[in-house]
Amino acid sequence: MNRFFRSALLALALCAPASAHAHNHDPVDTDWAIALHGGAGTLSREAMTPEREAEYTASLQAALDAGAAILAEGGTAEDAIVAVITILEDDPLFNAGRGAVLTWDGGISHDASIMLGDSRAAGATAGTSTVRHPILLAQEVMRDGRHVFLSGAGAEEFADRTELERMEPEWFITQPRVEALERYRANSTASLADDEHRYGTVGAVARDRHGNLAAGTSTGGMTGKRWDRIGDAPIIGAGTYADNRACAVSATGTGEYFIRANVASSICNLMRLTGMGPREAADNLMAEVAELGGSGGVIVVSPQGEAAFSFNTSGMYRGRANSEGLNEVAIFAEEGGE
Repeated sequence: MNRFFRSALLALALCAPASAHAHNHDPVDTDWAIALHGGAGTLSREAMTPEREAEYTASLQAALDAGAAILAEGGTAEDAIVAVITILEDDPLFNAGRGAVLTWDGGISHDASIMLGDSRAAGATAGTSTVRHPILLAQEVMRDGRHVFLSGAGAEEFADRTELERMEPEWFITQPRVEALERYRANSTASLADDEHRYGTVGAVARDRHGNLAAGTSTGGMTGKRWDRIGDAPIIGAGTYADNRACAVSATGTGEYFIRANVASSICNLMRLTGMGPREAADNLMAEVAELGGSGGVIVVSPQGEAAFSFNTSGMYRGRANSEGLNEVAIFAEEGGE
């Protein structure tokens, strides 16, 4: 469905009663469900050694298991996604927390956001470099409630008022990211969208036994970014969104295009107003991102606990689990369900 037809469909949906959409999608409820991602891009088996693939698979599975265990015990979607993301933020395989990509000046600049579907409370931070777990700082902003989005020195000052663990910026820097920045600087024709210079933003979405949804995303941005660039990950509605009436979404990819398409909230709007399932709605928005020239992927969970992926790249680090026994992790496009 192209964006013009989608816009017309949304206009019709706004004029129609909610009951008119009930028959469009009738999924089976699950008790709980969770999905995670570790970034999307041009991934090939030829460039991935078996050892490296095993590392990624083990990391994704450990994070997925942690979130699933919380939900299975009756914990909240918020706690589950935070557990997943903090694990991935400590894993240097991914572009979040320790192991984040470096800015043009060789520094660290973390972005993160979180949103709850029941209250639509949200918190986001950008441009921090001393908080060990940026997702926890976003959560503190949300809990404080006075603001939604803090950045730079102000976000660091806010962090000073919390008990969150702090680290020196150097602690987050790893040798592979140093080498990636050197390659980027040496290639005068490189653009910020080159796959070689984009690494795995992390995120999670969940539906708990109480029927509540939550979404969160954390990233270091793009290698070599300048001028305090901010992508979609900390922007509520672009990279992260949750609404119990519709869905929870976390995105990864070329953030400028996800911002322009307002991807996360647009997926939820399609689901709420037209009755689309999470995969169909996500596919529509990823097609729109591709039309604009962008690439990446999303994870989505519905109020009924359907967890879906959609990406327009050759791979996305991803996983999902639910109370019905589903438990899978995958990397390449041909792997996994749907």
